[in-house]
Amino acid sequence: MAPRPSARAARLRLLRGRLGIRTLLFMLLLPGVVALLVIDSWNDYQTLSEITNDAYDSALLEPARVLESSIEFTADGALQVATPLYAQVMLESRAGLRKYYRIEEIDPPAPDGQPAPASAGRALLGMPDLPRPGTWPNGNGTPVFYDGVYRGDPVRLVAIMRDLYYHGIHRQVLVLIGESTSKRIEAEHAAQRQEFLRDARMLALVVLMVWWGVAWALRPLNRLRSDIRARPPDDQTPLDASGVPSEVAPLVEAVNHHIERHRRMLQEQTQFLDDASHQLRTPLAIMLTQAQYALRERDPERMREGLRGIIAQLGRSRRLTEQLLQLAHAHASQGEATPRKVLDINELARDVVLQHLPLAHEKQQDLGWGGVQATCGTRAIGADSDESCLTAAAPVAGSEVELHEALSNLVHNAINYAPPGARITVSVARGRQRVEVRVADNGPGLPAALRARAFERFDRAGADSGQRSSSGSGLGLAIARAYARRNGGDILLEDGEPNALGGAGLCAILWIPLLRDNPVIQGPDSIKKAD
Repeated sequence: MAPRPSARAARLRLLRGRLGIRTLLFMLLLPGVVALLVIDSWNDYQTLSEITNDAYDSALLEPARVLESSIEFTADGALQVATPLYAQVMLESRAGLRKYYRIEEIDPPAPDGQPAPASAGRALLGMPDLPRPGTWPNGNGTPVFYDGVYRGDPVRLVAIMRDLYYHGIHRQVLVLIGESTSKRIEAEHAAQRQEFLRDARMLALVVLMVWWGVAWALRPLNRLRSDIRARPPDDQTPLDASGVPSEVAPLVEAVNHHIERHRRMLQEQTQFLDDASHQLRTPLAIMLTQAQYALRERDPERMREGLRGIIAQLGRSRRLTEQLLQLAHAHASQGEATPRKVLDINELARDVVLQHLPLAHEKQQDLGWGGVQATCGTRAIGADSDESCLTAAAPVAGSEVELHEALSNLVHNAINYAPPGARITVSVARGRQRVEVRVADNGPGLPAALRARAFERFDRAGADSGQRSSSGSGLGLAIARAYARRNGGDILLEDGEPNALGGAGLCAILWIPLLRDNPVIQGPDSIKKAD
C-alpha cells in the first residue's frame, strides 16, 4: 500500500531537516548544472564531429573531382585517363592518410534510380575490390559519401558517377576515392578530450562558485546561531534581524515574537508570585495576631471570639488559595488544546444559579434566573421539564468544567460585591453567531474607566476606590476571562440594572460561539449532536 500523502510529506520534512540548507542547496543545484554541462558537451561534440567530417569529406572530394575531369575519349571512342600531376600530388600530399582510388567503366550504363550492378565494371585506373556504395550515385556527378573497410583498414569513401557522350556514344564512369579514418578518429578523440577537460574545469569552477555563494549566503545565519549560543540563559532581548536575508527575516521576527511572549509570561509569573505572596502574607499575619491574642485571653468568650476570627480568615485564605490555583491552571494550560464537548450552556448556567442560591439568601439577595427556553419538535418545554428528549437551547462546544468555573466566578462576584437586598439576574441570550450569559445586578456598579482594570489580578477595582465594598481577592474576573478565552469566548463588562442611587449596577457578559449544528440532549448528563 502506498504511504499516505501526509506521511510522505512528514518524511520529506524530516529528510530536509537532517540534510541542512547547505547540503540541500547542493543537491538541488549541482545535478541540474551537471546535466546542463553534459548536454552542452554532447551538442558541442556532435557539432565539432560534423565540422571535422565535413572538412575531411571536402578534402576527399577534391581529388575525386580531378580524376573525374581527367577522363577523355580517344579517337576511336574508347576511354582513357590522363591523370595530371597535381592529382597525384593531392592523393599523396597528406602524410599518415592512406589513399585508395579506382576508376571503372560501367558497361552497359546503369539508368538513374536503378540498383547498383552486382559486378564491378572495367577498371580504367586504380586499386581493385574497393567497397562500392550502398546507394548508387546519379549520373549527374552528385557525390555519395559512405564508410567501408578495405583490406582491414576502416576507410571513408566518396563515389561519383558521370555519364559521358561522344559522337553519339554513351559511356558511364564510376570514380571511387577513399582514405583511412585513423587521422579523422584521432582528431575527434582529441576534440573530445579537450571538451571533457574544458567541462571539468567549468564544473569545478561552478562547484566552487556555488559553494562560496551558499557559504556567503549562510553567513548571516551562522552569525545568528553564534549570537543565540553565546547568549546567557536569562537574556531575553530581541534578535537583530537587520543583517539577515529578507527570506529569513520573517523567521527572526517570529522568534522575537516568541521571545517577547516568553518574556511577558515570565513577568506575569513573577508578578503573580509577588502578588500571591503579598495576598497570602496579610491573612497569615492577621491569624497569627489573633492566635496570640486568644492565647493571652483568660475569658473563654473572648478566646472563642478570637478563634471565630481565625476561622473567618482561614475561610478567606482557602478561597484565595483555590482561586490562585485556578488562575495558575488557566494560564499554565493556555498553550494546550482544551478538550471540548457539545453542551447546553443554558442548563449549565441554571445549575450554577441553583448552587449559589444559599449564598445569595444568606446575604438577603434576590438571585433570579432567566434562561432561554428549549424546544422539542413544535412544543416549548420549560427548563424544569422531565422530558426524555430536549433540543439544546444554547448549544456550544467547550469544557464543561472550565465554563462552569467561569460562570461560578461571575455569579460569586456579583453576590460578593452587591449589597444586601440587591437583585441579581442571570439570563441567557442566543444570537446568530454566539451565546451570551449575562450576570446583571442593581448594586453600586463600576465606572467605565475602571472596568478594564477589573480583569487584572488582585486589582479590586471599585472596592479600593470606595465604589464597591467587598472582601474579595480580585481574582474572580481574571479567572473567568482566562477560562472563557480558552474556550473561544470572552467576558465583557457593561451597565447593569438601575439602582436606588439613580445609576446602574454592573453586568458581566460571558459569550461563547454558538454551535451551528443542533444538538439533542439525551438524559441529564449526555449531550451530543443530532443525526
